Amino acid sequence: MPSESPRAMSQAFAQVPASTATTGPAAVDALAADAPRTVDQAVRVDPAFVLSKIETWVVGFQRLLPNIVVAIVLFALVFAVAWAVERSFRSWANRHDRSNLGAVLGSFVKWVILLVGGLLALTIVIPSLNPGDLIAGLGIGSVAIGFAFKDILQNWLAGLLILIQRPFGVGDQIVVNGYEGTVEWIETRATIIAMYDGRRVIIPNADVYSHAVTVNTARPTRRSQYDVGIGYGDDIEGARRAILEAIRSVPGIETEPAPEVLVWELAGSSVNLRVRWWTNSKRTNVVHVQSAVLEAVKQALDGVGIDMPYPTQVVLLHDQTEETDGIRGEQREGWPRRPDREPPGPLRRNGAARGADQPGEADDSISRAGSASRP
Repeated sequence: MPSESPRAMSQAFAQVPASTATTGPAAVDALAADAPRTVDQAVRVDPAFVLSKIETWVVGFQRLLPNIVVAIVLFALVFAVAWAVERSFRSWANRHDRSNLGAVLGSFVKWVILLVGGLLALTIVIPSLNPGDLIAGLGIGSVAIGFAFKDILQNWLAGLLILIQRPFGVGDQIVVNGYEGTVEWIETRATIIAMYDGRRVIIPNADVYSHAVTVNTARPTRRSQYDVGIGYGDDIEGARRAILEAIRSVPGIETEPAPEVLVWELAGSSVNLRVRWWTNSKRTNVVHVQSAVLEAVKQALDGVGIDMPYPTQVVLLHDQTEETDGIRGEQREGWPRRPDREPPGPLRRNGAARGADQPGEADDSISRAGSASRP
């Protein structure tokens, strides 16, 4: 018995009558006698059984071969259509200067077409496959997928809305969430900005869409301004003429709208004039022109003898120990004594001297000096 193959044992089981196998004790003994007694007998593979399985697979593949060929041809056609649609989107976007939008929409539509074509090809190869059940299963799983990839989907949708609405484009100089620079590219997940100091910042599209964005290059020209202070004794009109003549000769300033100088503030130590001018909206033009304007204004005001004062402050020391403290018209408030008067004496010493002759009047003198300031 140990030398018998599993195929022989299966045939021995098959030769036992059904009625005997289910009812007689002899049948049970026969089955026990034919059972494998070692691990080697139990796991031994019958070559005939393997060949039969391979033959079944080959026959099944031959039967499915036409379906597989048709599915491959169908998927190839779908792939060609998806590629053509993507190229069409990109060409349309390039013609309308919307290359970012064409890349995003073209890629999205291509993958949707490929997904539909893949499902159709699977239904041809496996006729029992129901795309509706597969889609229903994906619909249930999409809830978990949505929670897991919430940030990615949110950024993708925000990027798509930015590309469709186009509040700014590649090459614009913007300020968003404290970052300022030139937009290099708008991807499906983030907006890439090249900062002016050479660094690159990648901002998620959800942050760009939900925060305020300043587009510095939204218009061809941009206004700049700077406050210049002159002395109260200087001629305002003369300063205005000198400033306008100086900045009109600076290269890069637009003639329309024309530069202007406005009296903006009467400050503590100066009259502030606000100088306003227009330049190209690019950052490099704004910075270099402003530097040239400030230099020209300084030289022009120096040339006509107009003072540019700096803030000054006067500190008066109030000596509260003088006998005139609190008396209007007499208290010095830190100023030097008058030439025709003697400096006031100390309040405590005078009161103490009087109190030596008349006890109790020292405190009264202090109170009288304080009350004399009241009307």
